[in-house]
Amino acid sequence: MPIALLALTISAFAIGTTEFVIVGLLPTVAADLRVSLPSAGLLVSLYALGVAIGAPVLTALTGKLPRKTLLLALMALFTLGNLLAWQAPGYNALVAARILTGLAHGVFFSIGSTIATGLVPRDKAASAIALMFTGLTVALVTFIGQHFGWRETFLAVSALGAIAFAASLAFIPNSIRHTPPASLAQQLKVLAQPRLLLVYATTAVGYGGSFIPFTFLAPILQQSGFGAGAIGWVMLVYGVSVAAGNLWGGKLADRKGPIAALKIIFALLAAVLLVFNFTAPHPWLAVATVLLWGAVAFGNVPGLQVYVVRQAERHTPQAVDVASGLNIAAFNLGIAFAAWAGGLVVTHLGVMHTPWIGAAVVLGALALTFWSGRLDLREGAAARGLRPSTSIPNGKSTLPPPGRAPETPGWLPR
Repeated sequence: MPIALLALTISAFAIGTTEFVIVGLLPTVAADLRVSLPSAGLLVSLYALGVAIGAPVLTALTGKLPRKTLLLALMALFTLGNLLAWQAPGYNALVAARILTGLAHGVFFSIGSTIATGLVPRDKAASAIALMFTGLTVALVTFIGQHFGWRETFLAVSALGAIAFAASLAFIPNSIRHTPPASLAQQLKVLAQPRLLLVYATTAVGYGGSFIPFTFLAPILQQSGFGAGAIGWVMLVYGVSVAAGNLWGGKLADRKGPIAALKIIFALLAAVLLVFNFTAPHPWLAVATVLLWGAVAFGNVPGLQVYVVRQAERHTPQAVDVASGLNIAAFNLGIAFAAWAGGLVVTHLGVMHTPWIGAAVVLGALALTFWSGRLDLREGAAARGLRPSTSIPNGKSTLPPPGRAPETPGWLPR
């Protein structure tokens, strides 16, 4: 992997951490700012909405900027937003700071995915994205937050932002392959493409299901008998597991294809969340389940992001960055909805009901993945004058790259 990819990973670690670190600190923030737990949960929702707006809109508006210049500007904005969160005098100021950093987050991950895939051969694309998204682990900084305070956490994340800025300045090449910016008509064409909308729906539903319980993981652990310090250690375990699972998910998507990998990961995620519903009241079983949860929670990111880029290359080749940005928006729309819906569940049913409800939602994403796989088979058959047999031995349902014959033994001439 090129060293420029390491710079992207450092930036992703900083930016991803600032989104998810708040999850482990919700009880502390709620108590310090004297707001309810569901109101503190809105710090997750509103950040995600900032990402959802920033990803497609700002990606399109900054399409003419050189990629390295844009990356440096994003890291500067990100660092500023976290410094504002560090010094936020109250809840409203903290919300404003979170939205500001969310805008930088959305653009970074939309262009970062296409930059990462451009740095490596095509058959390593999912692994490259997985390495970049490994930065989403919240392990170390959440641990800092539990032991030193939430304000110090945002200060630590600001320092990470400064390090990421320096790494991007030093290692990201000045001449990054840059697709000409899409016209407004081409951007709207992305939203009119049913296959891309299906991927976005899968992304939003899959992440929404996982984040219904994850947003309130700290209160769940509190009810299981964990103190604030112990929750920091559990989040440390979760973060390390996320990093490993993300890399595993990338290799799985490279080896089996995105659709086959997503079927496996969504099925495992739904199963783990359902199991957590029963193990959460028992401390050691809860930790073991959280470890498994982390391994599959973000393993679907590489497959989803590679799949949307490939679909965009096929259906909207002049707007790949915009299509990638919309998938980042879909991730965060799912997170925003999950944090809001999870707040309703906590208010009306109780925090311990969030895992099984999340599992049910993830099963919806699994159904959408099967649907995408069937459509890939039909499109492949129509494009090549072939018909799929009723048996597909290896389960790889992704459409082969243009110019290559299908590799699945189940494909037969019409």
